[in-house]
Amino acid sequence: MTRLIERLFAAGYLAVIALFLFAGAALIALAAIEMWQALVPSQSVDLRGRFDSVLDAIGIVTIALVAFELAQTVFEEEVRREVKISGPTRVRRFLSRFMVVLVVALSIETLVAVFRLLHEAPEQLPYAAAIGATAALLLVGWGVFLRLNRSVEELEPEAMAAAKDEDGDVETDADDTPTPKKSPARRKTPSKVPPAA
Repeated sequence: MTRLIERLFAAGYLAVIALFLFAGAALIALAAIEMWQALVPSQSVDLRGRFDSVLDAIGIVTIALVAFELAQTVFEEEVRREVKISGPTRVRRFLSRFMVVLVVALSIETLVAVFRLLHEAPEQLPYAAAIGATAALLLVGWGVFLRLNRSVEELEPEAMAAAKDEDGDVETDADDTPTPKKSPARRKTPSKVPPAA
């Protein structure tokens, strides 16, 4: 029964990954269309309109990047590693990957919004600043979490060792070049030599 439930979860994760990939590909197609409309010389569009279209394309590509990165994170953490998020090491690793994508995406969106609103509606710049402040608060909160989580990790060094072993296994699978596993170092015990008579 447990095996069946695990397979159902794996199938659900694969469906989520497929939807993320499909959404990312669709967003890239939309960004390409937007970019083409901005750069095609035959249209009678002013320079300001072309600039706005390029900014729109950047925003769309940013969201596509988030979708692809989330798909990769779910695939590597939930499918390949079969991670059970129960310890501080696992939580830190999973959240770190997600937070990097989120903070970078919000920062890029802030820049796009500032460039657009600076010329179109300067009175709405505080809203763009709020997005940037949110990204900064997320970054600070993430740093505090990592700092507090580090002391907890010291209580379970075996989880960190297991996570590093998994990284080696995943990288070996990605390279398709198996590397020999290191056997744990044995502590040498000094042999007692009887004193010479």
